[in-house]
Amino acid sequence: MNNKTSFIEKIKTSYAPTGASIYLGAGMLDGETLAEAEVNLPLRMMNRHGLIAGATGTGKTRTLQLLAEQLSDAGVPVFMLDVKGDLSGLNQAGATNAKIEERAQQLNKPFTPSGFPIELYSLSGKLGAQMRATVTEFGPVLLSKILELNDTQSGVLAVIFKYADDNKMPVVDLNDLKKLLGYLSEGDGAKEIKSTYGSISASTSSTILRKIVAIEQQGLGGIFGETSYDIEDLFNRIDGKGVISLLNIADVQSQPVLYSTFLLSLLAEIYQIMPEAGDLDKPKLVFFFDEAHLLFNDAPKAFLEQINTIIRLIRSKGIGVFFCTQSPMDIPESVLSQLGNRVQHALRAFTPNDVDNLKKTVNTYPRSDFYAIDKVLTSLGTGQALITVLNEKGIPTEVAATLLTPPKAVMGPMAAVDCEKLMQASPLNSKYKETKDPISAFEMLTDRVNEKLATEHQAKAEEEENKRIEQENKTKRVEKSLVEEIMGATITRQIGKEIVRGIFGMLTGKKSRTTKSKGGGLFGF
Repeated sequence: MNNKTSFIEKIKTSYAPTGASIYLGAGMLDGETLAEAEVNLPLRMMNRHGLIAGATGTGKTRTLQLLAEQLSDAGVPVFMLDVKGDLSGLNQAGATNAKIEERAQQLNKPFTPSGFPIELYSLSGKLGAQMRATVTEFGPVLLSKILELNDTQSGVLAVIFKYADDNKMPVVDLNDLKKLLGYLSEGDGAKEIKSTYGSISASTSSTILRKIVAIEQQGLGGIFGETSYDIEDLFNRIDGKGVISLLNIADVQSQPVLYSTFLLSLLAEIYQIMPEAGDLDKPKLVFFFDEAHLLFNDAPKAFLEQINTIIRLIRSKGIGVFFCTQSPMDIPESVLSQLGNRVQHALRAFTPNDVDNLKKTVNTYPRSDFYAIDKVLTSLGTGQALITVLNEKGIPTEVAATLLTPPKAVMGPMAAVDCEKLMQASPLNSKYKETKDPISAFEMLTDRVNEKLATEHQAKAEEEENKRIEQENKTKRVEKSLVEEIMGATITRQIGKEIVRGIFGMLTGKKSRTTKSKGGGLFGF
């Protein structure tokens, strides 16, 4: 058996599907495409997560596209980050050309153009249906990442969330967060939490507030609020095809931490809400995380631990996650070890750091009897990749340099006018267009403060009324006393007069007017 025959048999055995699968392309050996050596990815293994990596311009985006197309055809919904807005062409059938026809002949597969159902989203609401999440849904760890807080500031944020949770205060938008921050860092709020949660210093509070305001000044505060995104809308199908949801970030590319963390918040919510699914014949949803290196740059330990936990456990909910980045070394080892499906496009070794990354990447692949993997990785052309996936038994397949099948839809953006029509026709656009302002922490704290002021005002009014009444009673008592004193003096004077008259009457010999004289002498003789 010659080397070519041996290779074909090995690939057939390793990649032959017994159930539904995604056709990735055909194996290559010594520069020759061997159409018989089909490379397939079992659908049931797509919830074991994956990695799509390679240098800029090597075809990663088109690999994302062909995976999304075939998942949609299989009835599996897809969520993708559209970094440049050039994936909207998925909605329209592609057109053949000389290069595509050549690729079809090499693979011995006819090219069949097709469009796919898509939904357009954006974080600003300008390029698609508005995607929002409440501050509570983000949680302190992800929000700390967005605000770029240090450990001390992150701890304070955790205290704020704990207080809000304990007091059943929804934290919907940034106004709620600012209100809580101000309330708990001074006055009655500071006294309230001191013994239970600890104190919040004025300097830490001011720093967090400035970072919140900075987000608002950049016009990005609108992603926090209601109506928050309903993850059930990610699982839609049209005519049996899974809907491909595209989050267009062309207008917020300058805020990579924000949008990458927003994606993780969606993934976290999916994990929390979705029930356990067990082993399925195909995933319920596949989540493509493009520009994944942005998620891990300067990530604090708590943040990495949260990612690691979500990736490890979410596959039991029937959700597959694929990270797309330039180098596998962009992904932390704890996460990389969970990515069983690998599509590696060409790597470049122009610098010592590139060489080091190449060596580390080679070590992440199974040993091959047919390739010097380091040489293959640096010689792959556009639309070619080194692949190893998990077969239906969960065993890594033989490493195969692969000529990838071309996407069926337009490989580029739709015209702006077509995007606008699609967006306006979507019921989700109207569903998420208007911002709601429910009763939340801002209103609850405002009512609490107002009630306290009203109580204090009432108490002060009652105190003043009591003082008035007391003063009035005091005045009455004084007046009464004065009257009594005057009356007493009058009576005393009257009695005195009568006594004086009596005495003077006796001294002058005058008789009482009611006594009649019976004789002439002193004794009535």
